[in-house]
Amino acid sequence: MTDARTTRPRIASHSLDLPAMCDICGKARSTRNHSRCSQIRQQQKSVEWESYMANVAAKKLQQVKRLRPIR
Repeated sequence: MTDARTTRPRIASHSLDLPAMCDICGKARSTRNHSRCSQIRQQQKSVEWESYMANVAAKKLQQVKRLRPIR
């Protein structure tokens, strides 16, 4: 199910295998709320994601469009 507000495709088609330890605060994910850590992670990954989407767009532009032959 996709949301109309979604601006980019999902990265994973299954549940993500996240490590037990938070890569932002270094504490166990099961001990407290990591919503602030998630916001920080999204900000850090935004540049990486933008470059990925730019590469995808460039690939699409480079593809040769095939025309169907007339019979």
